[in-house]
Amino acid sequence: MRYSPIDPQLFTGNRARLSALMQPNCLAVVNNNDVLPTNADGTLVLHPGADLFYLCGVEQEESILLLFHGAHEAKNREILFLREPTEHVQIWEGTKLSREEATKISGIARVEWLGAFPGIFHALMCEAEGVYLNANEHPRAQVVVETREARFVKETRESYPLHNYLRLAQLLHQLRTVKSADEVTLIRKACTITRDGFDRVARFVKPGVTENQVEAEFAHEFISQGAKFAYSPIIASGANALGLHYIQNSAVCREGELLLLDVGSSYYNYCSDMTRTIPVSGRFTPRQRQVYDAVFRAYTTCAAALKPGLLAKEWRTIAQETVQKELVNLKLITMKQVRAQGPEKKALMKYFMHGVGHPIGLDVHDVQPADAPLQPGWVMTCEPAIYIKEEGIAVRLEDTLLITETGAQSLMHDIPMEADAIEEFMNAGSVKPKSKGGKRRS
Repeated sequence: MRYSPIDPQLFTGNRARLSALMQPNCLAVVNNNDVLPTNADGTLVLHPGADLFYLCGVEQEESILLLFHGAHEAKNREILFLREPTEHVQIWEGTKLSREEATKISGIARVEWLGAFPGIFHALMCEAEGVYLNANEHPRAQVVVETREARFVKETRESYPLHNYLRLAQLLHQLRTVKSADEVTLIRKACTITRDGFDRVARFVKPGVTENQVEAEFAHEFISQGAKFAYSPIIASGANALGLHYIQNSAVCREGELLLLDVGSSYYNYCSDMTRTIPVSGRFTPRQRQVYDAVFRAYTTCAAALKPGLLAKEWRTIAQETVQKELVNLKLITMKQVRAQGPEKKALMKYFMHGVGHPIGLDVHDVQPADAPLQPGWVMTCEPAIYIKEEGIAVRLEDTLLITETGAQSLMHDIPMEADAIEEFMNAGSVKPKSKGGKRRS
């Protein structure tokens, strides 16, 4: 097994919390993601549906979860449907979950094969008054390919037009945003594996290595520990780092350049997200150090602002005002430009044009209720940056942080971030990153 087993109580608790939010006499259905095609008869590796995994811990393709906490018969309140592991399927595709294995993973007593779904679903639709159907309601989602969930929504509404239909995503966003202790443990594990990857890379990088060789060092560490990349890694040397989503990872790392590493591991589908910017030669130039220290100060201020009750728009304002001050000090913008700027076109946008952070969990850019204030149990990234196209310098720093009652706790406090610690680590490999009480704070 790729991962250590998870206590099924994590998923049992998630289902119980969802059922408590659902309206009476309503059922909910959640589908796994499609296995996507490539070319000819090829397919991509399945990316498990986060919502299905959150509720039952099952990753297997085509799986369906049906929840109906108000069902007349207790056996119909939780049903998991799986592909039947026929001899043909197992010869060509390998081992599939048995009923007993699925129950052990999910805590769901009733497991049926997919062939039974239409009949059971019809019988329970006749009993239910309302239906919760799922959709990708992430505000930044660009859904251009019809998903398995979307097909199911269309087919269900056509077959049962008189039911009351409700949006499951709203409830799942509310629940998934606040991480349980078990979820935080899994995210910590992903952060630890990311740290091990960084340790390996920081000792490996030198002039002449290629970006793809650096990526391979991360891949070796992640895969050997049962993890995978949480997203396509950005290994960007020199001016390549000026492209925010550069993923070609093919250039040679040259002496005197900076190397931006935006990489995170995913463990049991729980993600981490880290960015470090390191000098290829092991030492920052004076100008690189100026810019780096400015971004580090901005990170410290922005991380310190992460407290319960904070709104995203308030945090964005703090970040912009902080980076703006640093840009003035770096003589990249002037106070005259600041005073003349408009609310939609700020002078700093030339050098800092993206957001300051995002929720993270089963998705790298995780779901959250719209305009909700921070709460204890949220896990966020913090990633201020400065990009100077005319100088070919890009510095971004990012950690994954847990929101507590008193503020933000870095889950990556043991990955060097301060410039001195980076240099010492790259040149000696024995430094311990500076921190306060084991937690990086502002």
